[in-house]
Amino acid sequence: MIEAGLLLILIPWSAFWDRNYFVESVPSLHALLTNNFVRGAISGLGVVNLLAALGELADLFSGRGTRPGLPEEPADSLPHH
Repeated sequence: MIEAGLLLILIPWSAFWDRNYFVESVPSLHALLTNNFVRGAISGLGVVNLLAALGELADLFSGRGTRPGLPEEPADSLPHH
């Protein structure tokens, strides 16, 4: 998810964005995708994605993240037979 966020932040402002197949084949799409507001919106989605990924990493490293297969409650709260 971090990679996707970084790509969404950087790619709209690179030369790759201006020279891709879709932009060159449809002129009206070229006008839309090279608009700075559209580029900024896509970069904004990248920032949101990056922040979400960093939040998940923080939860994972702090031990608050849930692990599949393990109960979410502490072991002492389980009923004893």
